[in-house]
This record gives sequence, C-alpha cells and structure tokens, in this order.
Amino acid sequence: MIKRFSLPILIAILALGYFAFASPKRFFNFSSPSREAPAGPVNVVLAAQFDYLSKNGNSSCSASFKDSIASMADTERLRGSCCSPMSIHRYSEQVKDLRKFAHIPEIPSDPYDIEVALAKKLMAVYDVELSSEQQKAYDYAMEHSSEKGPCCCKCWRWYVYGGLGKILIQQYGFTGEQVTDVWNLSDGCGGDSEHHHG
Repeated sequence: MIKRFSLPILIAILALGYFAFASPKRFFNFSSPSREAPAGPVNVVLAAQFDYLSKNGNSSCSASFKDSIASMADTERLRGSCCSPMSIHRYSEQVKDLRKFAHIPEIPSDPYDIEVALAKKLMAVYDVELSSEQQKAYDYAMEHSSEKGPCCCKCWRWYVYGGLGKILIQQYGFTGEQVTDVWNLSDGCGGDSEHHHG
C-alpha cells in the first residue's frame, strides 16, 4: 500500500511546495486585501484604452482644429496624440502617475482622452492675468517642463494646459515645480523618450 500511494503523495507534496514558494504572497496572502489589486484586469483595460485611442485619434496640431473646439458639443472628446504615435509604456506611466491628482477635477486623468467641456473651460482662462508671485510659478514651469511649455507647440493642448496651469496656481496654490510635474505627466505629443526627459 505504501508503494502504491507514495508516488501520488510525493507529486502532491512537490506541487504544493511549488505553488507555495513560487508565489508566497498569493499563497499565504501576506498583503492586506485592501492593498492587493489584480494586475491582469487593470492591464487589459489599459491596453484596450491605448489600442482605441492610438487608432481613433481625432485631434491635430493645426490652428483650425484649435478654433473648431468652440463649436464642438461639450460631450465630445479630444482623443489621440498630436505629433508622434502613442507609446504604451509612456501612456501607462502617465495614466498611473496622474492618479495622484485625482482630487482635482480640472486635471484630465488621461491626456489622450479629454472631454470637450473641460477643454473649453481651461482654454477660456488661458489669458487670465496672474499676480507677480503667481507669474513666477508659471514662468518656472515654462522654463523647466520637458516641452518648455504646456505642450511642444502652440496647438490646442498649449492653451488647454496653459489655462490649467493658471487655475492650479490661482485656485490650488500650486508651485512652479508642481505645475511642471502636471505638464510633464500630461504630455500629449505622443512618443516615448523623444518627448519625455524626466
């Protein structure tokens, strides 16, 4: 009897040992349930969003497109990159890191998928004057951001994120460093290393 059941028992013990030591956190659940989030489903959703936005962009860098935003329905969305093709690596970094600003409704959670209503609101305050101290913060962001401004060129994004920078400084007390961080994470030019230097 011992010889008959020794092989299955040995296989069971080896299998148990493999699963326990190959992934101890999952097997013994060392992390708390509130902190543990399955990576798979999140990555699938992000990949699907990237696939859609990278293939269905509707924005451009042209002045005519910027001017056309005013006549768009508020529920429409501005999607895709302006200059270079989107990078899944950079895109996932941006979306993840922008979550720290989720409590500020004016900051788009996805720089490649922006509601027209929000874009209109931000563009409307682009020409608002700042105090001398506030202007110093804005000038700091202009000098230190990766694109040396809200975007790589004066397209609709420049005015949207330029307006956002002023709102963040005036209403939320952001420093130049904080605005720089938002602008860098919100870079919608596309690409990866060619636009991101942080």
